[in-house]
Amino acid sequence: MKLFYREVEEFTERDELGVDLLRKRLLGGAAVILIFFSLIIIRLWSLQIHNGDEYKKFAYSNRVRIQEVAPPRGHILDRKGREIITNRPSFNVVMMREDSHDIEDVLKRLSPILKVDISELWQQIRDASSTPRYLPITLKEDIDWETLAYLENHNQNFSGIRIEVQPVRVYNYKDLAANSLGYLGIISKKELEKSDREIYSGTDLIGKSGIERLREADLRGGKGQRFTEVDARGFERNQLKRLDPLPGREIHLTIDVDLQQIAEGLMAEGEKAGAVVAMEVKTGRLLTLVSSPPIHLDEFIGGISYKNWNALRDNIRNPLLNKVVQAAYPPGSTYKMITALAGLALGVIDKDTVMYCPGYYAFGNRTYRCWKHSGHGAVDLKRALGESCDVYFYQVGQWVGVDALAEFAKKFGLGQRTGVELEHEKAGLVPTKDWKRKRYNQKWHEGETLSVAIGQGYNLTTPLQINVMTAAMANNGKRMKPQVVEKVIDPDGKVIEQLEPIVEYDYEVNPWHMQLVREGMVEVVHGKKGTARKLAIDGLKMAGKTGTAQVVKVSRYRGLRDDEIPYKYRDHAWFTAFAPADDPEIAVTVLVEHGLHGGSGAGPIAKALFEEYFREKLEKLKADESEKVQ
Repeated sequence: MKLFYREVEEFTERDELGVDLLRKRLLGGAAVILIFFSLIIIRLWSLQIHNGDEYKKFAYSNRVRIQEVAPPRGHILDRKGREIITNRPSFNVVMMREDSHDIEDVLKRLSPILKVDISELWQQIRDASSTPRYLPITLKEDIDWETLAYLENHNQNFSGIRIEVQPVRVYNYKDLAANSLGYLGIISKKELEKSDREIYSGTDLIGKSGIERLREADLRGGKGQRFTEVDARGFERNQLKRLDPLPGREIHLTIDVDLQQIAEGLMAEGEKAGAVVAMEVKTGRLLTLVSSPPIHLDEFIGGISYKNWNALRDNIRNPLLNKVVQAAYPPGSTYKMITALAGLALGVIDKDTVMYCPGYYAFGNRTYRCWKHSGHGAVDLKRALGESCDVYFYQVGQWVGVDALAEFAKKFGLGQRTGVELEHEKAGLVPTKDWKRKRYNQKWHEGETLSVAIGQGYNLTTPLQINVMTAAMANNGKRMKPQVVEKVIDPDGKVIEQLEPIVEYDYEVNPWHMQLVREGMVEVVHGKKGTARKLAIDGLKMAGKTGTAQVVKVSRYRGLRDDEIPYKYRDHAWFTAFAPADDPEIAVTVLVEHGLHGGSGAGPIAKALFEEYFREKLEKLKADESEKVQ
């Protein structure tokens, strides 16, 4: 009996163990199932709720293509509202690599249509290999209408190929003021890294030089967007909506197209190199900004070729320089007005001071020659300026000293940047004793002052500085800041910026001293022996100064005819003037590189500008005189 109960107890214990094991297994299985479904629920919550908006955007982007629409760049106009630079649409062929299923096949069939060698197309793809695949790669810019129509009608045959519309510049007056207005180019990697990525992307055009670069923020406008539905192969099906771009602002310049064209045309005759500047005396408005020879703006559309760039770079007349502000030359005899004012202000000369010019001046162990080898004889200040007697100003400079000359030169804007809104302006150079000691660790020699007094030696000035100096002479010592932007207008027609004349420096010059210098400048043009007497205009009283700036020592080519001197060794020609002399309105400065003589090389260009600017006044005067005769 005991054995029986023992067996029953053992059986019961085994049964309870089996139930416990089964219960544990059921609980374990339930836990696994619960964990599994929990993970699914958590994942679904993450996908649909926590990150739902993000994945919704991904799904939307697979169905909808969002394209940036380039804005029309702001127009650039002259002072009278004439459009100098506008826009037109350029149709560019681009590839979206993420939408192209067989790039090799597409390029092979696209090459003959675009008339571009397939190796060049592949090079474009390779150059963009480090950029994201969703960014477009431009294969060809500005295709013709026939090519555009073919690609639009057969777009299903070219996966990943799209047509993008990009506004490009139209130069209504060709290369007018090209070096000052500048050009556009595709944004570089370095520029892109420094830019606002919300504004610029890798294929955008930006201003590379001139006003186009300096006024980029005004001109660029704001991009629009185009939302297009695409299929699984990346082909566009329907346009869903469009956000129009915001056009750039209009820039109205102070430049006068008529004056600019006349000056550029005259500089182009004989392929002259140099600069022409005209400015309103009382306001600082720049009416002409000519740098010759100019760059050709059409060559920069779509990127300039290496061949054309090398041709510009190697040209001995330096078309890449904006010579208005980026090239500095000895001022020659235009500097004599500074020497005269300094002499008068310091009392070393007066109206009646007379010096004798035998054609040379002996100082120390050297002889300094006058441009007129036979000499001018006895000359006073008026005649010395009118006939540009070197001997007279050698002595004035010697009595004044180089440091005093520098002081007066700087008061009239020489040796310092004018602050004009043009790129890379040079400061020029007005030498002093301290400058030479610091620059060369040498003592200043008094003989060097004589060269400085007639605008030679270490003196260096830009054409704009000479123009500013001339305008200050006309404005009784008041130096205006030269300005090139008249006003800026936003797309709604609102004027958001307007030119206001700025007095940069007001030198309280003795009116009598200024009157004496002006009389000498009038003598230059209207005197019987004035160096610019052939430039006189009937009915217009002008005050001017010629200048010849030596490139090499005169002795090297003495006795040779002008045409026998190599071009690069010929003297530079200056002419600067203002008119009317009694109530000045504009100042004009002309610099012709290696033009030899100011009166003949540079003067006629200035004369043509004065005749155009005062054309109505001169015509009326002529008509009145005709009526009197009748």
